[in-house]
Amino acid sequence: MLLNESVYWRDTAPALPDYSNKPLPDRADVVVIGSGYTGLSAARTLAMHGAKVCVLEKETISWGASSRNGGQVLTGLRLGPSALIKKVGLARARELYAASLKSMEYVEQLIAAEQIECEYNRVGHIEAAFKPRHFDHFQREQEILARKFDHPIRLLNRSEQRAELGSDYYHGLLIDERSGGLQPAKYVRGLALAAQRLGADLCEKAPALAIRRDGAIFKVATRRGMIIAKDILVATNAYTDDVVPAIHKRVFPVGSFIIATEPLTDEMAAKILPRRRMVFDSKNFLYYFRLSADNRLLFGGQAEFKPAAQDGIGRSAKILRRGLIEVFPELAKVKIEYAWSGNVCFTFDAFPHAGQMEGIYYALGYGGHGVAMATYLGAQIAEVISGVPGANPFADLAFNPIPLYAGRPWFLPLGELWYKFIDMIG
Repeated sequence: MLLNESVYWRDTAPALPDYSNKPLPDRADVVVIGSGYTGLSAARTLAMHGAKVCVLEKETISWGASSRNGGQVLTGLRLGPSALIKKVGLARARELYAASLKSMEYVEQLIAAEQIECEYNRVGHIEAAFKPRHFDHFQREQEILARKFDHPIRLLNRSEQRAELGSDYYHGLLIDERSGGLQPAKYVRGLALAAQRLGADLCEKAPALAIRRDGAIFKVATRRGMIIAKDILVATNAYTDDVVPAIHKRVFPVGSFIIATEPLTDEMAAKILPRRRMVFDSKNFLYYFRLSADNRLLFGGQAEFKPAAQDGIGRSAKILRRGLIEVFPELAKVKIEYAWSGNVCFTFDAFPHAGQMEGIYYALGYGGHGVAMATYLGAQIAEVISGVPGANPFADLAFNPIPLYAGRPWFLPLGELWYKFIDMIG
């Protein structure tokens, strides 16, 4: 299978300016490490408050998950409503769920305010039941969402599901009309240009190599020089490294992989996804998929439970192609034209986290729900840095280090075996 192992989203988005030769400032009020949704949204908000901001990017602007993801703008968090209640109680669960909805409102307002052309549409999402008992769980979640969260969803059983999804692979659907989709590379490009327009310095090929505190200031060493800053924000998410070991020990990366077909006919696109919704299923080793603006089916998932490979993704692409054909047998002869990978950031408790550690601010850990939440939480932690009280909705959550973890996720193979077993038994 011959593949174009470049990111489809980037190939179809206008190029950003080259920031790799931009001189680094000697000083900044805030140095933001990482140029994804979190970092760029934070930089925009900080600049709006009048701060002198420098964004440091190890590769190129939005090189990581912000230009590699599925572009699904989803309600909720990684933990579903009943799991949220069990973990933090009803009152706090309602607040956290409300924060997820606020994050989506924030993205819509930002897109409108900055006039970002990113193909955003509020098309809704589908969660597809992999096993019959998963649909039973959907019924319980529907009651909780309606009665305790005031958030309506609707269900379709298997005999009805083809009205929304042209497949018999699943056992009923949960449909949430509030979610949306966008072209992630165009969206993050708009964020970058907005931050730059407000005065933020964007610096590519400038990894933060070391951070040293010197009284009331920080000194950040980079490959291109030293920057003195009052505050630091770590916004590296799944690409966090040992520059700040205390944060590195609290997050871990898992690879997510996507293939994209050749453009489908209008008839075929309408058959498989008549309302062009965002879709993911209820497995732990889940599939997620959607149509692009030019009718390609983008089909992704955690094909292997490990960080994304840097030496090609042929094996993972084959796993996903088999999955695509399981879900949509009529696409067996359709060509796969793109394949790429990226890392998703996970935390041990499955919550996003934002706050301050050892004097350094951070916001990260979105667990696959990052398009809206990363944008929102980046802006919220920027408000905190700017002195706005009560801006961080996740401030009270304990953020403990992962036991026996020092940056190498040795436990992922064990997790893979466990999740495959759970998926098998349903």
